[in-house]
Amino acid sequence: MKTKARKKMNKKELKVFKELLLKKKEKIVEGIEHVSADSLKKSQKEASGDISSYTYHMADVATDNYDREFSLTLGGAEREMLYKVTEALRRIEDATYGICEDCLKLIAKTRLKAVPHAKLCVKCQETKEEK
Repeated sequence: MKTKARKKMNKKELKVFKELLLKKKEKIVEGIEHVSADSLKKSQKEASGDISSYTYHMADVATDNYDREFSLTLGGAEREMLYKVTEALRRIEDATYGICEDCLKLIAKTRLKAVPHAKLCVKCQETKEEK
Protein backbone atom coordinates (compact mmCIF):
# COMPACT_ATOMS: atom_id res chain seq x y z
CA MET A 1 0.00 0.00 0.00
CA LYS A 2 1.30 3.43 -0.92
CA THR A 3 1.98 5.93 1.82
CA LYS A 4 2.22 9.67 1.57
CA ALA A 5 5.56 11.19 0.64
CA ARG A 6 7.42 12.55 3.63
CA LYS A 7 8.90 15.56 1.90
CA LYS A 8 8.60 17.68 -1.18
CA MET A 9 11.20 19.71 -2.98
CA ASN A 10 11.52 23.31 -1.97
CA LYS A 11 10.70 26.14 -4.40
CA LYS A 12 14.35 26.87 -5.16
CA GLU A 13 15.02 23.25 -6.16
CA LEU A 14 11.86 23.13 -8.25
CA LYS A 15 12.91 26.31 -10.04
CA VAL A 16 16.27 24.76 -10.97
CA PHE A 17 14.63 21.63 -12.37
CA LYS A 18 11.97 23.68 -14.16
CA GLU A 19 14.69 25.68 -15.94
CA LEU A 20 16.49 22.44 -16.84
CA LEU A 21 13.28 20.96 -18.26
CA LEU A 22 12.42 24.14 -20.18
CA LYS A 23 15.87 24.13 -21.82
CA LYS A 24 15.45 20.47 -22.70
CA LYS A 25 12.00 21.17 -24.13
CA GLU A 26 13.38 24.01 -26.25
CA LYS A 27 16.08 21.74 -27.70
CA ILE A 28 13.54 19.01 -28.45
CA VAL A 29 11.21 21.44 -30.22
CA GLU A 30 14.13 22.75 -32.29
CA GLY A 31 15.04 19.16 -33.20
CA ILE A 32 11.49 18.36 -34.25
CA GLU A 33 11.32 21.51 -36.36
CA HIS A 34 14.64 20.64 -37.99
CA VAL A 35 13.54 17.09 -38.83
CA SER A 36 10.23 18.39 -40.10
CA ALA A 37 11.92 20.99 -42.30
CA ASP A 38 14.41 18.48 -43.70
CA SER A 39 12.08 15.54 -44.21
CA LEU A 40 8.60 16.76 -44.82
CA LYS A 41 8.81 20.15 -46.44
CA LYS A 42 11.20 19.24 -49.25
CA SER A 43 10.56 17.11 -52.27
CA GLN A 44 12.99 14.33 -53.07
CA LYS A 45 14.62 16.50 -55.75
CA GLU A 46 15.11 19.40 -53.34
CA ALA A 47 16.42 17.11 -50.60
CA SER A 48 18.99 15.59 -52.92
CA GLY A 49 20.00 18.92 -54.41
CA ASP A 50 19.11 17.71 -57.89
CA ILE A 51 17.10 20.23 -59.85
CA SER A 52 17.31 18.48 -63.19
CA SER A 53 14.41 16.58 -64.64
CA TYR A 54 16.35 13.33 -64.94
CA THR A 55 14.88 10.30 -63.25
CA TYR A 56 16.50 8.98 -60.13
CA HIS A 57 18.46 5.81 -59.98
CA MET A 58 16.62 3.18 -57.93
CA ALA A 59 19.42 3.06 -55.36
CA ASP A 60 19.28 6.83 -54.92
CA VAL A 61 15.52 6.70 -54.43
CA ALA A 62 15.91 3.91 -51.87
CA THR A 63 18.58 5.86 -49.99
CA ASP A 64 16.44 9.00 -49.98
CA ASN A 65 13.44 7.04 -48.73
CA TYR A 66 15.52 5.42 -46.00
CA ASP A 67 16.91 8.80 -44.92
CA ARG A 68 13.41 10.27 -44.82
CA GLU A 69 12.04 7.33 -42.80
CA PHE A 70 14.99 7.49 -40.43
CA SER A 71 14.40 11.21 -39.88
CA LEU A 72 10.71 10.63 -39.22
CA THR A 73 11.55 7.89 -36.71
CA LEU A 74 13.87 10.31 -34.92
CA GLY A 75 11.07 12.87 -34.96
CA GLY A 76 8.75 10.33 -33.33
CA ALA A 77 11.28 9.68 -30.58
CA GLU A 78 11.66 13.42 -30.09
CA ARG A 79 7.88 13.80 -29.76
CA GLU A 80 7.82 11.05 -27.13
CA MET A 81 10.55 12.84 -25.17
CA LEU A 82 8.67 16.14 -25.54
CA TYR A 83 5.63 14.46 -23.99
CA LYS A 84 7.71 13.20 -21.04
CA VAL A 85 9.26 16.62 -20.46
CA THR A 86 5.86 18.33 -20.68
CA GLU A 87 4.48 15.86 -18.13
CA ALA A 88 7.41 16.61 -15.80
CA LEU A 89 6.68 20.34 -16.09
CA ARG A 90 3.04 19.60 -15.21
CA ARG A 91 4.22 17.68 -12.13
CA ILE A 92 6.24 20.74 -11.07
CA GLU A 93 3.07 22.84 -11.27
CA ASP A 94 1.12 20.15 -9.35
CA ALA A 95 3.87 20.01 -6.68
CA THR A 96 4.35 16.28 -7.32
CA TYR A 97 7.65 16.57 -9.20
CA GLY A 98 10.49 14.57 -7.71
CA ILE A 99 8.17 12.13 -5.94
CA CYS A 100 8.27 8.52 -7.13
CA GLU A 101 4.89 7.51 -8.53
CA ASP A 102 5.21 3.99 -7.10
CA CYS A 103 6.70 4.27 -3.60
CA LEU A 104 5.99 8.01 -3.08
CA LYS A 105 9.50 8.64 -1.78
CA LEU A 106 11.66 11.47 -3.06
CA ILE A 107 13.61 10.70 -6.22
CA ALA A 108 17.33 11.35 -5.75
CA LYS A 109 18.41 14.71 -7.15
CA THR A 110 21.32 13.03 -8.94
CA ARG A 111 18.77 10.91 -10.85
CA LEU A 112 16.67 13.96 -11.68
CA LYS A 113 19.73 15.81 -12.93
CA ALA A 114 20.51 12.90 -15.24
CA VAL A 115 16.88 12.14 -16.19
CA PRO A 116 14.87 15.26 -15.32
CA HIS A 117 11.63 13.73 -16.59
CA ALA A 118 11.93 10.64 -14.33
CA LYS A 119 8.69 9.55 -12.66
CA LEU A 120 10.21 6.69 -10.66
CA CYS A 121 13.12 6.38 -8.26
CA VAL A 122 15.99 4.12 -9.31
CA LYS A 123 14.76 1.18 -7.20
CA CYS A 124 11.20 1.31 -8.59
CA GLN A 125 12.50 1.81 -12.15
CA GLU A 126 14.73 -1.25 -11.83
CA THR A 127 11.81 -3.28 -10.47
CA LYS A 128 9.66 -2.15 -13.40
CA GLU A 129 12.33 -3.06 -15.93
CA GLU A 130 12.77 -6.55 -14.44
CA LYS A 131 9.12 -7.41 -15.13
